[in-house]
Amino acid sequence: MSIVGLLCLLFALVASLMFVLYWVQRREIRSVERLSQQVQRIAIGGRLNGRVDLQSDQPEISLLTTSINHLLTRVAATNESEVARSTPKLFADLGDRIHEAVLVHRDVILYANRQFATFVGVDRIELVGRKLADLVPPEYAELVTENIRRRFAGETGGERYEIDMVGMQGQLSRLEISAAPVDYEGAPALLITGVEIIPTQTVQQLRLPPEPTEPTPPGMHSLALDSLAEAIITTDAAGLITYINAAAERLTGSLSAAAVGKTLEDIVGFVDETDRRLLSDPVRQALTSGTPVNLSRRALLLSRTNGSERSIELSASPIRDDAKELVGAVVLLHDVTELRGLARQMSYQATHDALTGLVNRREFETRLEESIESGHRGDGQHVLCYLDLDRFKVVNDTSGHLAGDSMLREVAKVLRDAVRDSDTVARLGGDEFGMLLIGCPLEKARQIADDVCRAVGDYRFVWKDKIFNIGVSIGLVEISRESGSLEELFAAADSACYVAKKQGSGRVAVYSARDEALARHTGEIQWLQKLQGALKDNRFQLYHQPIVPAYGQDGGGPAMEVFVRLQDEAGHEVPPSDFVRAAERYRLMSLVDRWVVQTTLAALGRGAIPVPSNRSVAINVSGQTLGDVQFLEFVVECLDSTGVTPSQVCFEITETAVVANLDHARRFVGVLHGMGCQFALDDFGSGVGSFSNLKNLPMDYLKIDGSFMHNLARDSVNQAMVTAMIKLARTLNFKVIAEQVEDEAGLEAARRMGVDYIQGFVVGRPQPLSLAA
Repeated sequence: MSIVGLLCLLFALVASLMFVLYWVQRREIRSVERLSQQVQRIAIGGRLNGRVDLQSDQPEISLLTTSINHLLTRVAATNESEVARSTPKLFADLGDRIHEAVLVHRDVILYANRQFATFVGVDRIELVGRKLADLVPPEYAELVTENIRRRFAGETGGERYEIDMVGMQGQLSRLEISAAPVDYEGAPALLITGVEIIPTQTVQQLRLPPEPTEPTPPGMHSLALDSLAEAIITTDAAGLITYINAAAERLTGSLSAAAVGKTLEDIVGFVDETDRRLLSDPVRQALTSGTPVNLSRRALLLSRTNGSERSIELSASPIRDDAKELVGAVVLLHDVTELRGLARQMSYQATHDALTGLVNRREFETRLEESIESGHRGDGQHVLCYLDLDRFKVVNDTSGHLAGDSMLREVAKVLRDAVRDSDTVARLGGDEFGMLLIGCPLEKARQIADDVCRAVGDYRFVWKDKIFNIGVSIGLVEISRESGSLEELFAAADSACYVAKKQGSGRVAVYSARDEALARHTGEIQWLQKLQGALKDNRFQLYHQPIVPAYGQDGGGPAMEVFVRLQDEAGHEVPPSDFVRAAERYRLMSLVDRWVVQTTLAALGRGAIPVPSNRSVAINVSGQTLGDVQFLEFVVECLDSTGVTPSQVCFEITETAVVANLDHARRFVGVLHGMGCQFALDDFGSGVGSFSNLKNLPMDYLKIDGSFMHNLARDSVNQAMVTAMIKLARTLNFKVIAEQVEDEAGLEAARRMGVDYIQGFVVGRPQPLSLAA
């Protein structure tokens, strides 16, 4: 073969090889483009609702992660050096095409795209080698570190969480972060993506105002600043105070003449009010970083002059001249001592039982959730105890509610004294209590439970000329790696308590699946059959209790509240606490509420319930029923078929039920209120912390929880709470109903405080409602 032929053949081989390399690279680039389009579709779909929907887009994210892994692994395994060299470029190309923030993270950041670097305000090259936890505010650092650790360890955790990002130029962004494991450069890593859920805001730096065109009267600036209620301090570039207004003098305890020329740290100190940890000087931070600084929300100011302590909110910002040179700082301080004191009081009220002072059910469930997570991680042994008092009903029936409440307060003290300081004791409702034993082996928990049984058994309650002895049954369940959800643990502890109660007073039972099966077979199944039979045979009966205007004027509003009672096969009345609890457990409460609504409206329609034309009948709706999407349609059909005017009906729903079913509640209340029905917020005050979710609901009446009415004439705490609730109701144009008013003293106290309606034994006891027309 000639030299020319050899050259032609060599040229053809080189051209073929270049074509193969070009074809492989084009295929990889097209894969990148397809992946980019996937991410963009996910991002666009998420932004339509302001954030990404976890349930809907999780499969796509999983597919995307798998595709990236497959792409990187396949390219890395290719022998052609040209394609291997293109791997970082392909990944970078993918990251830069995505509109969301993207990181690859091991111990430190290995890759960051341009979008993430924009949020931080630096070049992305500067991010490589740093940790994500170092780039977020301190209050988010632990959350980020723990999430990365758990994702690397393969542990279950929150798929998404939110963090704030503060950039170098003062921009503030809020991102929703998710992480998924990937294989990056031959080793495991995390692919972290961030979706912006609040548009970026810029925290403006303070600048000196321009020179006025006309001269300002002498002393006008100082006079204006001294007139402000907020404390203002300015410093020079060295951090020395140049001005302090009158409010700042009062707050710090230092006069202007003594403070000028000193640093802020010379006249005051700052500590965290929870652990007394010393906080850094905000002026020095602002001057050093050149960006605004905010102190912790738990900051406490300590005056070095008079030793006073005040809770404050503080913001320090740098001051720049027209040449953008740093010339000093300005500090704004707001005294929030009274506000935080009120917040602490409200927080206590929201997390503690008003009668006993024990932790309430909501707070107990929060602590139990934390213990369940700890048990799943294997961080320790914990035990849940469910307590049910024996013979409590005897005290209530023979001596009244005041005696029962007094005994519950004393029993609460007995329970607290019988457990360790690290344990939590809560009142779950009525005569039921819970104990959470932290870091406690099961055998030790059994000993503590036995001690509690003995302490309650030895306790004697004295009321007037009577002496009562009671007991307690306790069910125990261990919290471990295998434990289920909060609801499953409560059900297990309840079943164990049921077994203990069947064994006799003062017994302790440890949960087992065998005992639960026995309890269900002997007790719960019977209740299910009883309720189903009562619904079938119409053995429910309506009772009513009158509601009267507080000042004797008939100004409209509910005239009575209807209750449901159950009769067994022998015609004996079953206590509501017994059958309501079973109905809720077996999801039958909606059927019971339907019976009440249908029976009441039918009686109203045929004139069997004598209600004045401008008054209404109050009907309770349970939380379980409020979550029934078909219940609204049922009520509308009942109104149509009976011909009852909607204004004759007032539905009572509890604050807790609304919070648990907020979306359904808004629809239920909105539709029926629009038709003319009235609504009352029942048991208000038992869940103070959640009222912010309810203020936008169209309510007409607010029923103050009966626990605040007990001993109202003499209890100053109850008086203060009732006064605050009435004031709040007036602000929202709600009328106020006081329930469980039992004596003349309470009636007069409620009237003096300005309630609109009265309900309770002092007005009338619940009586059977005759349904004959």
